[in-house]
Amino acid sequence: MTTNLALEGTIDKILKNTENSILSSLKISLDDSKHNLDDSVTKLESEYDKIISDGKKEADKLEKQIVGGSDIEARNKQLLALEAAVNRVFTTALEQITNSARNSEYANLIKSLLEESTKILGTTQVKVFTNAKDKDVVKSSLSNFAGSELSSKTIDCIGGVKIESKDGAMKFDNTIDAKIDRLKPLIRKEIASKFGVKQ
Repeated sequence: MTTNLALEGTIDKILKNTENSILSSLKISLDDSKHNLDDSVTKLESEYDKIISDGKKEADKLEKQIVGGSDIEARNKQLLALEAAVNRVFTTALEQITNSARNSEYANLIKSLLEESTKILGTTQVKVFTNAKDKDVVKSSLSNFAGSELSSKTIDCIGGVKIESKDGAMKFDNTIDAKIDRLKPLIRKEIASKFGVKQ
């Protein structure tokens, strides 16, 4: 029973940290943009409660499997259950971001992504690519980046920007999709270490 409580507590903590990590990494330096997510808090909490409930059911199943089965098989199933829960959090967060309004708070996020991208490349002399939905927001933000230009080609992404130097030698993908993809391995590693499972 202690194992079950520890598992439940750890799943609860990891899922909460995962959700906060995703949202805060996307909104870095944009404290004002958190107001944009207030309307979706209820939906996220409802999904979070469902994930916890599913996680508890899965934990109960895993406890029975550990008692009756081999440790390796149980550990693999445990990782799969945790990964499924993490994927549900990612899916929920992506849906919220995809459906968010392209308002002034979102414009602040785009400006922040552009600032980060140009800082990484070390120049504002860049060509910027974005999706069709963000094109107007990105275009208005580019006025702050002398020498930058918006590509007429659109890219397939949830939001954000890809930039490249005008000579094409340097590129940086700062789409929301890429940011989330960069987070996933770190979250999986953290979950595995919490349970002492080597990947």
